[in-house]
Amino acid sequence: MFSIEHDYDATVVTLVDEGKAPLREDVIINAFDDCVTLTQYDPRSDSDVQITMSMTQLRDLQAALDLPEGIYRLRKT
Repeated sequence: MFSIEHDYDATVVTLVDEGKAPLREDVIINAFDDCVTLTQYDPRSDSDVQITMSMTQLRDLQAALDLPEGIYRLRKT
């Protein structure tokens, strides 16, 4: 399950883990003009963990999900 909200400066997507246990904490994705942040609560440290990705890293991740194992560099077309 997921939700989408449009804030003033970002689109916020929340991914909720469903299915068989063990379930993971929700992942909150904030998409800004220049970066994307992923936030997830870590119960072991009792704090939120955040990762920030540039738009280039996000593009590379998108491409990597459809490619076989290997090392790649995307070229601008």
